[in-house]
Amino acid sequence: MRDKTQTNSAAPGDRLIRAGAVVFFLGAVATLVTVAPLFLGARPFPTYMFGLSMLMGVGFLVAGAGVLRSVAAGRRQGRDAAR
Repeated sequence: MRDKTQTNSAAPGDRLIRAGAVVFFLGAVATLVTVAPLFLGARPFPTYMFGLSMLMGVGFLVAGAGVLRSVAAGRRQGRDAAR
């Protein structure tokens, strides 16, 4: 039996994983920008920049939710195929 899923179709959770990766990357850039003045001896950035660094954790959680959603959809598909 041939799988009906197209190679270019998005599985459940794929968008969450991509969005989480983008948010994580933005948080990583914010972290580098925030920490750089500490090593360069420059004046530190305002406090809100440290808050932007927390986007790394948020992105990680969003991507993790996408992975869990994808796993749940795969289990559901497997359970339906076994019937």
